[in-house]
Parts: sequence; C-alpha cells; structure tokens
Amino acid sequence: MQQTEITLLCGVDEAGRGPIAGPVVAAAVILDPNHPIEGVTDSKKLSEKKRLLLSEQIKTHALSWAIAQCEVDEIDTLNILHASMLAMSRAVEALPIQPQHVLVDGNRLPKLSIPATAIIKGDASEACIGAASILAKVERDRQMHEWHQRYPVYDFAQHKAYPTAQHLRLIREHGVTPIHRRSFKPVRDVLQAQGEQ
Repeated sequence: MQQTEITLLCGVDEAGRGPIAGPVVAAAVILDPNHPIEGVTDSKKLSEKKRLLLSEQIKTHALSWAIAQCEVDEIDTLNILHASMLAMSRAVEALPIQPQHVLVDGNRLPKLSIPATAIIKGDASEACIGAASILAKVERDRQMHEWHQRYPVYDFAQHKAYPTAQHLRLIREHGVTPIHRRSFKPVRDVLQAQGEQ
C-alpha cells in the first residue's frame, strides 16, 4: 500500500498579549502524526501542573518546535499586536524543520514565507496550535518566576504581570520596573502620576 505524504503542519500561538510587563512569547510546533499527545488543548483551559507535564511531552515527541519572543522595548516601539506577530514569525523561522503549512491562532497572520491559515480559537480545535499555546505559556510563566526572584515585591510569580488589582496597587506603591510596558495605559497612568513622563 502506498503511503500518502505527510504534510508538515505547524501550529503557532503566543502568550503575553494582555500583561503589562515582560515579553510576549510565541511558540511554533510541528507534531508527529504518528505520536499523538493526549490532552493537548488551549493552555488557558489547563492547570499549571498539566501544562508543565504536556510541555515536556511536546518537547520530547514533536517533530520540531521553537520558542521566540519580543522584548518590552520592542512591544513599546511596535505595539503589542505587531510585536505578537513578529514573535510568531521568529518562532516559525527558528524551527529546525521547515513546515509546509502554518496554522496560526487568531484572525491575523504574521509575515511568513510559508502558506498559512488563521484560525479563531484554533488553540482549542487544532492540536498543533494547542501545543504551541502550551509551550508559549509555560515559557512565559517560567520567565515571570525569574523576574519574581529579581523583583519579589511585585509578586510576578502570582499574577504573571497581568493588570490585576494587586499588581496595579504594587506599581503605584513601588513604581515601575524596567520590564513594565510603558506604552500600556495602566503603566503610563502610574508614570504620569509620579511625574515620570
């Protein structure tokens, strides 16, 4: 029996559009169709423990994966949408194996040299996008824990830099760190109140 050629399908997603500090992280994953990973879905639907477990399985069993990001200064210069797109492009470009088609979570496509399709809520419907969402989220959370070690007073390990009431109170009390996104309104408001802008 003749085997049909497997199309190398890559899923891409990002983590960190909503937070007011830290990078936006993207991942690109080409899953092995002969080695499906049980439980892969939108990272937001999974517990931290489950994400960590799946992240290790994805890295072990995927045909190819890569993680890339845009730093805070790039986010402030480009805006978060363009920085997210750039991080996703970088993740695809960093893949050791180049895919034949890219599936991107959302309704916009980053600049790619490979044919691509945008899928709204793709992280829940396409395993390769779900896998990318897990890798991106786990990596961003890991970095937030590192920043927590550096700036413990801001409690980054807890809120992951999302604009929670607690986080906003902490930046009002302690000021803005170098990893805060100065183009984001909650951060701008604090800087203006403190006469720094």
